[in-house]
Amino acid sequence: MGRPSSLRNTGLGLDLFSRHVPICLARKVTMPEVSAAKLPPASPLQVELPVNLGRLQFSNPILVASGTFGYAREMEALVDLSRLGGIVPKTITKLPRKGNAPWRTIETPSGMLNSIGLDNDGIELFIKHHLPYLANLGTAIIVSIAGRTHDEFVEMAAQLSTEAGIAAVELNISCPNVSGGVDFGTDAGMCERLVADCRENSSHPIIAKLTPNVTSVADMARAAAAGGADAISLINTCQGMAIDWRRRRPMLGNVVGGLSGPAIKPIALRAVYQAAQATKTPIIGIGGIATIDDVMEFLVAGATAVQLGTVNFYNPKVSMEVLEALPGALGELGAKSVQEVVGTMGEP
Repeated sequence: MGRPSSLRNTGLGLDLFSRHVPICLARKVTMPEVSAAKLPPASPLQVELPVNLGRLQFSNPILVASGTFGYAREMEALVDLSRLGGIVPKTITKLPRKGNAPWRTIETPSGMLNSIGLDNDGIELFIKHHLPYLANLGTAIIVSIAGRTHDEFVEMAAQLSTEAGIAAVELNISCPNVSGGVDFGTDAGMCERLVADCRENSSHPIIAKLTPNVTSVADMARAAAAGGADAISLINTCQGMAIDWRRRRPMLGNVVGGLSGPAIKPIALRAVYQAAQATKTPIIGIGGIATIDDVMEFLVAGATAVQLGTVNFYNPKVSMEVLEALPGALGELGAKSVQEVVGTMGEP
């Protein structure tokens, strides 16, 4: 495999938004036609798109995922940001981080590997510079945070409590690209205590973002729920790597990175279904979502909302496309609201 210049040495910021990820990331899914006689479509005007996730309310279930949308400024010329159900800006840490050494991104069949290493401006600059812009976009802003320790997570959640314009805080306890990044997402006891303490010290709803790199997603979902999470988002990326066999060297500067894109969709669907079966806490589905069919599959599997991620790099207008198609897709099932289809998958 060649070295894709379009992904080389980026921090998933402005430079990556200015060019397209190679076309192998995109794929067209052909679905069988559904007989209109069997499933009379509802008028799109009759379909209600707002969704409730405990203390969280979104105008629709279409959100964009952390690390794939920058701080939203990068996308304002392409997307009507006010129409999104919510925006999750790139994860912030207590102090600024330069991130990992290059290469940071690698093309893979049907996806990409990234090892950005939480490159970000830090919480102080986020609050001072980015949050005022985000808070005026007319949509829900979910701030993603990552701490090196339990106390650092709690301190950051508490610090954000006094800030206006935040709909929720997402705990990134599942980043595979930094030392200790998945510790709180792979130990049920640590996960429960962290969620509980962040909730106790925050005025905002708490979302726990879980990793697929565990023995039991259901156990981790139950732990997050026991800690009082208002919602659970999953999945984060799957651990993977790429090798230049001629040089006999890893291609990522951090050796291991996170696999995302269409390749992980089946894993994400499985995880969402298992988490939804394990707990009544609302689920936000993430992983390989690129079309309206993908969105509907996640809703039927048990997600109340979804986050679009890697697809934003090669089709930056995708969120508007799926939002336009959502009423018609719900109408095909005879549903008049999103909630009517959530978790409705039957037996084979």
